[in-house]
Amino acid sequence: MSSLLPSDPKSRKDIPLFSGCLNYFPDALCEVAKLSQSGSEQHNPGKPLHWDRSKSGDELDALMRHALDAGKLDTDGNRHSAKVAWRALANLQKELEETDRLTKIWVKDDELDIQLDYRLD
Repeated sequence: MSSLLPSDPKSRKDIPLFSGCLNYFPDALCEVAKLSQSGSEQHNPGKPLHWDRSKSGDELDALMRHALDAGKLDTDGNRHSAKVAWRALANLQKELEETDRLTKIWVKDDELDIQLDYRLD
């Protein structure tokens, strides 16, 4: 079982990954998955599928650039709208990871007045 899900059965049922996400957007999620494969091959030819984060850091700017061409195909044959969705998911993933990192700092620090937006850069 994924450590991303709560261990409590009731809490796990409150996160409907299949019925609340995949069932809502099956075609869109398949398109994003195809884009992930295509992008991985473009940026890491011959290597297994993976997200090379060093090659994508401007999620919101890229999202907006692709949003301007929503409804069209990009020069690589992928939909700009799929790239918007991919960038939105990438940005959300990074936000959640950062929040988790900051929450862990909060828990480890005895000072209760530390702010969650404190950065360790």
